Amino acid sequence: MIRSARRLPWGAMARLAGRRALFAVPVVLVVTFGVFAIAAASPFDPVKAYAGTAALGADQETLDRLRENLGVDEPFVVRWWHWLTSALTGDLGHSSVLRQPVTQVIGERLVWSALLCAVAFAVAVTLGTLLGVLAARRPGSMLDRAVTSLAYTLEAAPVFWIALLAVWLFALQWDVLPAGGLTDTASEQVTPGQVASHIVLPAGVLAVSQLPWFTLYVRQGVADALAEDPVRGARARGLAERTVLVGHALRAGLLPVLTLIGSRVPELITGALLVESVFSWPGIAAATVEAATAVDFPLLAALTVLATAAVLAGNLLADLLYGLFDPRVKLSEM
Repeated sequence: MIRSARRLPWGAMARLAGRRALFAVPVVLVVTFGVFAIAAASPFDPVKAYAGTAALGADQETLDRLRENLGVDEPFVVRWWHWLTSALTGDLGHSSVLRQPVTQVIGERLVWSALLCAVAFAVAVTLGTLLGVLAARRPGSMLDRAVTSLAYTLEAAPVFWIALLAVWLFALQWDVLPAGGLTDTASEQVTPGQVASHIVLPAGVLAVSQLPWFTLYVRQGVADALAEDPVRGARARGLAERTVLVGHALRAGLLPVLTLIGSRVPELITGALLVESVFSWPGIAAATVEAATAVDFPLLAALTVLATAAVLAGNLLADLLYGLFDPRVKLSEM
């Protein structure tokens, strides 16, 4: 039973973050090397993707010259090393397919992807906690069976299917929410009101795709906590049911959810890419797809490093939260 959160020593937190940062270095090296290797084996031709329709009428000499200018005639190991050494100085290269510096491509799109993921994650955690607690109050009841059945159903449903269903229902049939984009079609500027209305569907769909995991974890954790002797003793002392749930069972039941936060980051990123594609959300999804199909090495490597960093940061955050709320956990052993 966890009765109070303990204060983590800043030194222990810094040491854990430092160890994870050192561990991240070889991970990033391996991941970026793998990206360049896989892209080199791709059947897509970066030169034709760069030239577009002009490549259809170009002779071989022109294509070879363009290939040399883009640097794609070199072995992928050489291209990877050139990109890596430049990235260490802050130069992520130039996107051949979007005709922009990679830093500009990411900077223009990352804020919208981060907003979408943050809203969806907050909704999933809040709603999942509420449903999990309601289901755990009376295991085996009609409400418990309904919540768990809904969670398992949503868990099996592909996120793109949920997205298409949401567009058909809320945008086409009921016409209560916009089907996609960031602003209205006739609008020439981005306003908070338009962003708020356009983010409802994509963030809602992404939240629904993450909801089953939080609901089931909270439900199981709270149900186990309610069966423990300290909680039974609290009830026997005549404490209100709300106090027992919030002050005792929920605090202990949320511990497994802390580790779930880090493990859900990859799924959140993958789901965000699909949701952004369906709703034409101006995040990094379109850039990722174009970078992959056009074999845009610098942009593809930078986006992969960004996703890897998000996963590692999520795992670090989960460990720090777990160490904060569980006194049995020693950061020095993590």
